[in-house]
Amino acid sequence: MTTLALKYRPRLLSDLVGQEGSVKALANALKRAKESGKIHQAYLFAGVRGTGKTSTARILARALNCVQGPTATPCGVCDPCRAAEQPDSSLDIVEIDAASRASVADARALREQVQTRPAFCRYRVYIIDEVHMLSTEAFNALLKVIEEPPPHAIFVLATTELQDVPDTIKSRVQIFPFRLIPVGLIEGRLKHVCESEGVTWEGESLRLVAEAGQGSMRDALTILDRVISAGDGKVQEEAVREQLGIVSAHLVQGVMSALAIGDSAALVEACRELAEQGADWATFWRELVLAFRDRLEQEARGARGPQELLRWARMLNLLLSRERDLRDSSLPRVVVELALITAAQLPHLAPLDALLSGTVTSGLPPRPAGPPPVPSRAPQAAPAPEGPRKPAPPQPPPVQALPRPEVRSIPVSMDQLRGACSEALRQAPGLHALATAPQLATDLRWETPILRFRFPGNVRQTLQAFEREKASPHLLAALSTVLLGLKVIEVSFDDQGEAQTAERPEDRLRREPAFQELLRLSGGEVLEIRREG
Repeated sequence: MTTLALKYRPRLLSDLVGQEGSVKALANALKRAKESGKIHQAYLFAGVRGTGKTSTARILARALNCVQGPTATPCGVCDPCRAAEQPDSSLDIVEIDAASRASVADARALREQVQTRPAFCRYRVYIIDEVHMLSTEAFNALLKVIEEPPPHAIFVLATTELQDVPDTIKSRVQIFPFRLIPVGLIEGRLKHVCESEGVTWEGESLRLVAEAGQGSMRDALTILDRVISAGDGKVQEEAVREQLGIVSAHLVQGVMSALAIGDSAALVEACRELAEQGADWATFWRELVLAFRDRLEQEARGARGPQELLRWARMLNLLLSRERDLRDSSLPRVVVELALITAAQLPHLAPLDALLSGTVTSGLPPRPAGPPPVPSRAPQAAPAPEGPRKPAPPQPPPVQALPRPEVRSIPVSMDQLRGACSEALRQAPGLHALATAPQLATDLRWETPILRFRFPGNVRQTLQAFEREKASPHLLAALSTVLLGLKVIEVSFDDQGEAQTAERPEDRLRREPAFQELLRLSGGEVLEIRREG
């Protein structure tokens, strides 16, 4: 049984889809060859798999040897044209798989074979597929014959890895790029194939097949062949999603809606449903990112405000940043749940300038409209009236002091100081990854209110996170449990001599009492600091 990919393989240059530039260049070359009787004898077709490189090489062989040729529109009925349909049975069309014949001996044999004149056709065409697989010695043996080929020999090289072909070869051939085929063109070709085969389709089913082809027409036709078999002669959207492991569009849109409103419970439920369906997490992530990209485009075209656009852009950036973690993790569901819940909270984070201006009250307790109630006292004698009294100005509600963790005794020796700081960081939420930093210090000094760390220069890369967080209020609070009165953490490295690391603007901002109070009242944290101007 012939597959669709073979049955609908291009047989003319006009049948090629999505390669208009290469088609036009080859057609013009054939036209000039017809007029002048001369043609370039070495070509290199480069592009990803399934974009038509080998098919174009066969079309070129047919166009050169047609009795009406060289022509861009071979007749298809003469003996050379029919021979090009089955190159294995033609003496004048030689196809070589470089992946299995990559040795220098094979290249030397080819160099000797090239001297033989064609048996029946005008030219003998040598098609070398996956030419990048040849060894260096084989390329050197092939170089001479490509540089000075006999007048009856035409070489067509095909590769998916153009960067692996030596420059000496590329400088002696005409290079034709074969690009990824747009989804719309693949979908149109699939519709033509279905109409020719009498196959019906529904909804966006062919669009899904075209997207799954990822720019390869051959892959898309192979997938279509499989889907038709699974659907009993029909292309149904649900069958396509099941065959390709694509989650339903309804579920993807549901996840997007939950992210937009910050519904973490709905996101966890969606992940549970995906796990029960046995969905491929990487495929789901790709569908979600593409849906987010479309939503961001809609927001941009709708002339939304910068804050709204930035919110969607930040969520999309977070999803993209977790793609590699998803591929490398043995627990993809956990990666997906963590990323989705984190992204769901981004819309609720207020910008720092709004917090500083006092226009955002989310997360703060409601402030009463009038003055606070006066606590009742024991009955006292009423003082004599002294005329009308001015009402007392409203007083802000007292700031409730946060419970302070139990302060332990201050360590005395450097070893005790290292151990105490490591233990405090290990027990602090979110800081356990920094617990090894005190153990790497060559010098650790507690000089109230400053804790000084000194490290070897060769561990600076390892301690980037610790150096970055040295002014974080969370880190200061954790170490304050063992060092009462801690205000500043200083970090230096041996390769800096006696100079300490230059303080950054964000470190000074984090240490400002007013800013720390703002973080405490709002329950927020600093996610990003940007320098303007």
